[in-house]
Amino acid sequence: MLRVTVPLNYGLTDRSYDVIIGHGALRELSSLIPEGTRRVAVVTQEGIPQNWVLPNLDVEVYQIGRGEAAKTLATIETLTRGFAAQGITRRDLVLSVGGGMVCDVAGFAASTWHRGTPVIHVATTVLAMIDAAIGGKTGVNLPEGKNLVGAFWQPSGVICDLSALVTLPARETRNGQGELAKYHFLGGEDLPTMNLEARIARCVEIKSEIVAADEREGGRRALLNYGHTLAHALEIATDHDLAHGEAVAIGLVFAAELAFEMERISQDRVEEHRRVVVGEYDLMDVPPSGLDIDLIMELLYRDKKAIDGLTFVLDGPQGIEVVEVVSEEVVRDTLARFLP
Repeated sequence: MLRVTVPLNYGLTDRSYDVIIGHGALRELSSLIPEGTRRVAVVTQEGIPQNWVLPNLDVEVYQIGRGEAAKTLATIETLTRGFAAQGITRRDLVLSVGGGMVCDVAGFAASTWHRGTPVIHVATTVLAMIDAAIGGKTGVNLPEGKNLVGAFWQPSGVICDLSALVTLPARETRNGQGELAKYHFLGGEDLPTMNLEARIARCVEIKSEIVAADEREGGRRALLNYGHTLAHALEIATDHDLAHGEAVAIGLVFAAELAFEMERISQDRVEEHRRVVVGEYDLMDVPPSGLDIDLIMELLYRDKKAIDGLTFVLDGPQGIEVVEVVSEEVVRDTLARFLP
């Protein structure tokens, strides 16, 4: 069993929390529950095993829908009205049990209930373990874009029980592989040599170090969006037929192609991106055919990082960094060559 501490120390406030990783980690859940908790609202989905143990607590289970179509403000309203009926107070607990979508929705509901109620994430997918459950970013979608409404709300703790991964379908496994590929370029070049427990812990360490330096994405934390700018556009353009991790993998290769076009990196570095995405993680490096460039460009402008134009996280001589103003012409030309 591994334990990684996410340090979030600002002034007199210590909001650090532990991420517990390993087979059987769920047994440690009670150690993370804040003192004084009386009621627990468990947010999960149908089909996810209800094998948590919460003795001497008033527990209600709320099942939300699957897929991005259920990641909406309407779902938040349904949850919070349930919290009201249950009598959840800001000294009680919201417990998410599921993948990245459950973490995002439950975290946002917790952040808004009584202006902030503690939340613990029990992550059941690799994507949730190394990304959604860590760092406090929560949110839901609008028809206009992905994760446009949300809040920063750090959990009280995170459980990554690797036993939950055994029954995951192959596509959900690939979903997590896309985020693992991203961490390769953020300092995780040694990931392929590690076993799964150590690999997840290493990703958590990388993310926690970035989050600790920039909790609210004012600068460096945006590096965690490497590959995500095009990825989010592809998810929407394909009506989410392309899963998040699959889209991120394609977005990583596109970001490399764009960086090459801007003379930031060499062709060899582009090929390294393809080798990692395809060779190490067995993911696609090109998007589906038939996508409209004008629609993709429109969606890129809706990206949360876009303030005064197109913004991308790109590789370069100094490593991965945020490039705030990228020429629309260069992006369009690169897309024209990149899209099949």
